[in-house]
Amino acid sequence: MKFTFTRRSSRLAAVLAAASLLAVTGCSSSDDPGTGSTQTAGSSEAPASEAPVEETSIDLVGFAVIQAAYDDLAAGFAQTDAGAGVTVKGSFGASGAQSRAVIAGQDADLVALSLTPDVDNIVKEGLIPEDWNTDPQKGIVSDSVVVIAVRKGNPKNIQGWDDIVKDGVGIVTADPGTSGSAKWNLLGAYTHGLGDNNDKAAAEAYLQQFIDHVVSWNDSGRTATDAFVKGTGDVLISYENEAIAARAADVELDYVVPDSTFLIENPAATTTDAAQQAKDFLTFVRSDEGQQILVAHGFRSPFGVEPTADVVGANDPSDPFPAPARIWTVEDLGGWSVVNDELFGKEDGLVTQLRG
Repeated sequence: MKFTFTRRSSRLAAVLAAASLLAVTGCSSSDDPGTGSTQTAGSSEAPASEAPVEETSIDLVGFAVIQAAYDDLAAGFAQTDAGAGVTVKGSFGASGAQSRAVIAGQDADLVALSLTPDVDNIVKEGLIPEDWNTDPQKGIVSDSVVVIAVRKGNPKNIQGWDDIVKDGVGIVTADPGTSGSAKWNLLGAYTHGLGDNNDKAAAEAYLQQFIDHVVSWNDSGRTATDAFVKGTGDVLISYENEAIAARAADVELDYVVPDSTFLIENPAATTTDAAQQAKDFLTFVRSDEGQQILVAHGFRSPFGVEPTADVVGANDPSDPFPAPARIWTVEDLGGWSVVNDELFGKEDGLVTQLRG
């Protein structure tokens, strides 16, 4: 069914803090793995002539950046017949840490994580069905691209990747040891170095320069944003949607979509023991209604859903998702198995070696 989506005034808290008290249906959320929040989709009260709505709950484990969007998705789900009486209990934190928490036993009916390997690690433990990503979108429910956030007015005139490795520029990013956001950020930097000639030597040289300019590694994309907003560094490597959300909440920053960037693909999946309501919620997330909510929060839609209204916080709210000259993908680099081994391996990965 159709519904009207309204962006809440509490969005700033979701952008800048690990926990927020949200105005819609009294939901509070935590950025720490293992801590829960509750949001009731629908009301248990019913007219005397109607039978009471049966109440149930589902456990959502997600990565930090999608907290505000998924709170609004739960509110939208409340307006569907399938969502009546369903309480969505959410836990939000760094994607890798959230994946490990589920494997360790944290309750989860639905996971919404930063990158596919974090879901695959749960699949390997038999906690998510092996066919979770056999749909046309391969389990992806939201997209974004890597952007460069800068101080308001762009005082250092940052226009692209080459500018952020100049003398006097400090970079803030998430840490790939805990955060999926960090992997996307470093892939953006690495592929800029590759260029049209796929020059791995040039990519390694640029990535070394990038790492040398990092002044703050953070455990999640959300805490990286928090550090930058509080004054650390000169540029923040981030998701486009995260920069849009910050600006929508009146945070003093601008952002640049570089000519060469990387496609961020965020998956979601239900667990093997998930309640039907969790499956219904994921179906809603994939629906046009659900995708419009994600688009309103600055995400690009892997289903091709276009915004029906201005996206507040975007550089151009009426045309929020510009097409860069090149958008690299994980598949361009051989897939996640190759990327994780060659770049992010704990012993011999390029990033590990360059960080020392």
